[in-house]
Amino acid sequence: MSTCATASRDLAEPLAGTAATARTWLLLEQPGPWGAKALTSSHLDPDVGRALEKAAEGTGVRVALIRRPGRHPGRHPDQHPDQHPEARYQVYLGHTVPGRTWLHGAVLDDPRQLLDLDFAALGAGDHGGFGTPHAGAPLAFVCTNGKRDRCCALLGRPLAAALTAAGEEGVWEITHLGGHRFSPTLLVLPHGYAYGRMDVPAVKEVLEAARTGHVVAQGCRGSSAWDRPGQAAELAVRTATGEGAAGTLSVVATDGTGPRREVTVAHTDGRRWQVTVAQGASLPPRPESCGAALASPARMDVVAIRAFPEGPDGPGYEIPATLTSE
Repeated sequence: MSTCATASRDLAEPLAGTAATARTWLLLEQPGPWGAKALTSSHLDPDVGRALEKAAEGTGVRVALIRRPGRHPGRHPDQHPDQHPEARYQVYLGHTVPGRTWLHGAVLDDPRQLLDLDFAALGAGDHGGFGTPHAGAPLAFVCTNGKRDRCCALLGRPLAAALTAAGEEGVWEITHLGGHRFSPTLLVLPHGYAYGRMDVPAVKEVLEAARTGHVVAQGCRGSSAWDRPGQAAELAVRTATGEGAAGTLSVVATDGTGPRREVTVAHTDGRRWQVTVAQGASLPPRPESCGAALASPARMDVVAIRAFPEGPDGPGYEIPATLTSE
């Protein structure tokens, strides 16, 4: 039986510009099974889940649940979801905007403590002293929530398990990264780049690069710090220039409100690029998730790049669009 991931792969749907948008990620450990809307359908107290969702609305913070790879048995039906006196919860809080990137971790006794955070400040890049800086290996979050889409379970869980068995540090399962049809999907922190159609060798390459502060463009969906046109534009500049260092490129302006956007990407060394991104529809129609009706999801196509090596007031030149293709 065909799946949404198979259809997307067979139709060579582009990955660039499909990452979830989140300037800041708040990731809460919650073992056990997850429902389709995990914050309110898991072992987490649903009142806490609803409060976290409400607190994050409009702030640039995205909240998700995480757990270690492995078996996750359900609780006894008479057991209240959060009545585990011995339980402690690993929490990661990460901001992904270049130049202000940070990743902090903490272990909490009660997830309700997260409701005391200033979510508006978190979205703006102020951690408020939460936890301690993460000094270990980059963190890899693989979407495995089969209740949202079976591809995430069929493809994501084996990937997370294989990475753990191979000795990769910092591997977690996560409830939702968007884009089921790109399974297995991956988020890497601290820099916040998302990936699709991953396998073990590809993830190992991504994590090895991340350890040295670099980004692998192959299989990348984009940085969660930017909106979808910005994601596609930044990846196109990386591909065209060979720039691999994380934190060097930023989306500083996006002009236009229609399907055609002019995105300005800036380098920390002063160079700039104007990238023309055209939003189109993916054809022929395909399911955006397993069991869904056929649809034509949006795609971000880079049609032109103009480079300004001496800054925006200096002479520019065109980079052939063929260099920006998938």
